[in-house]
Amino acid sequence: MTSSPSFHRHGPEDPVSPVVLSVPHAGRDYPLQLRAALRVPLSALRPLEDRHVDSLALAARGGETLFIAERARAWIDLNRAEHERDPKLDDGASMKTQPLSAKLRSGLGLVPRRVAAAGDIWRRRLSGEEVAARIHADHRPYHAALAAALTAARDRFGVAVLLDLHSMPALGPADTAPRIVLGDRFGRSAGSRFLSRLEGVARAHGIACAVNAPYSGGHILDRHADPRMGVHAIQIEFDRALYLDEFLDQPGPGLRPVARALRAMIDAIADEALPGALAAE
Repeated sequence: MTSSPSFHRHGPEDPVSPVVLSVPHAGRDYPLQLRAALRVPLSALRPLEDRHVDSLALAARGGETLFIAERARAWIDLNRAEHERDPKLDDGASMKTQPLSAKLRSGLGLVPRRVAAAGDIWRRRLSGEEVAARIHADHRPYHAALAAALTAARDRFGVAVLLDLHSMPALGPADTAPRIVLGDRFGRSAGSRFLSRLEGVARAHGIACAVNAPYSGGHILDRHADPRMGVHAIQIEFDRALYLDEFLDQPGPGLRPVARALRAMIDAIADEALPGALAAE
């Protein structure tokens, strides 16, 4: 398959904070096997990336444990469940064992089949063995490491909060549309107090914020959140125009102020999880 690591962990294996960070869609590693099977230019896959949201996470991170996927989302989507395999692309997909979700029907399954504006990505079908190998080499290790970190944080602090970081295209004019969308699976993946703290930080930084519309979170929240057991998870989507350049390609002048806002969000969540912890440092 590939020799490079599929993700990087920043920070200790045993978290020093109840907050754990995840960046599953910013990977820019496009393996040769992927390139050889494309029917579109590599640049056409860029809309699938959460472009440079990893740079935003690294700029905001203090001592928190942070996971950044290196493999491109076009190779495998870590925010889809293993069973979300596309029968129009993947010979290993089964129509009998799964209902087809809206995302899967639109071509955005475990291995994306289509991309906006460019249409179908692949010039051939993928064998079941190919996709299974990606699951074993890339998908499962990421989720296993993330689960272990959350368990360790919960065991140490009594509570763990996953912030799953993504980026989104503009939802409308910058002066009226939300620039950040918070998702908690409509209250299922996190206590409301955590979402309220994040909304307060966004307001304090003058950034318009929406909740669960149009993004409420995906498989990562469904898989890892268990509020009854002290593990909460929230997805945060940032408008790419907030932190990228005018071409939405490279980090721009907005990265530092948005990183400060994200840092304030992390601190607010840590303070909500462990009241008084920040004041005691």
